[in-house]
Amino acid sequence: MAYRVGAPKFHDLSPAQARHSFQKLQFAFRPEAPAVASTSEVPMARPDGSALLSRLYRPLSSLPQDILPLLIFFHGGGWCVGDVASYDVLCRQLANASRCAVLSVDYRLAPEHPFPAAIDDAALAFEWAAAHADLLGIDAERIALGGDSAGGNLSVVTALSLRGAAIAPRFMLLIYPSTEIRSERASRQNYGEGYFLDFGTLQWFFGNYLPEGNAEDWRASPMRAESLSGLPPAMLIAAEFDPLVDDCAAFVRRMREDGGVVEHLQVDGMVHGFITLGKLFPQADIALKAAARALAGALGAA
Repeated sequence: MAYRVGAPKFHDLSPAQARHSFQKLQFAFRPEAPAVASTSEVPMARPDGSALLSRLYRPLSSLPQDILPLLIFFHGGGWCVGDVASYDVLCRQLANASRCAVLSVDYRLAPEHPFPAAIDDAALAFEWAAAHADLLGIDAERIALGGDSAGGNLSVVTALSLRGAAIAPRFMLLIYPSTEIRSERASRQNYGEGYFLDFGTLQWFFGNYLPEGNAEDWRASPMRAESLSGLPPAMLIAAEFDPLVDDCAAFVRRMREDGGVVEHLQVDGMVHGFITLGKLFPQADIALKAAARALAGALGAA
């Protein structure tokens, strides 16, 4: 549909225009927002005195006094676009379907805040949530990390940095995550044009996020980490016609080779970004329910 109407691609727009375009896409094709028990705006203080904003969702099935498992969710958008508002419906759906609380994090975006600003915000979100579990009404021993695309990348990088910590994530929900900046796998070429996430947009994302070009740093490309051992169990959801689909499969294989446990669900016929566009893609609901089952099972949700 985007190609038919000649809609401009992200890499042809300014960052502000790209963010507005992304918002319009999400608002046009997301389902109706389901009710939840409550939403709360949660500011988290950074060391420099600024605030990292986030939104807490408690599932419709919960009571105010319930101590819930928590999913810390990082939105997609190539570290350059996307926000809490655009992912409001998905986070509501995940909270209700998994019976977990969801904390959606409004991390800083490139190019104004390039690598590693988003990583620092992701680490802060986990540290703050664990330290303020009583305030949030959550169990610090049952926290998962999750996100789509760039958000999946931030989830893996945060989990890698927390290996061996006294309080570490229990699970990762990875939705077509970016695991490598530079990749020669076939899907980058096979689906790099005409399947929504175009090669030019990928390069625009990578260039804005990594202006110094340090793509081999494992914090940008977690596939480059010396080892993936010690990561929490994960579910990885991939889309068949995604330039990143082969990278996702390679990451699953590497996790398993390094002793990790990961469920891999590839959704046929889908493009990168489909899970937030449930009004257009019924497959989004199938993927969402699978993700919620895995999340609830891993965190012991009621």
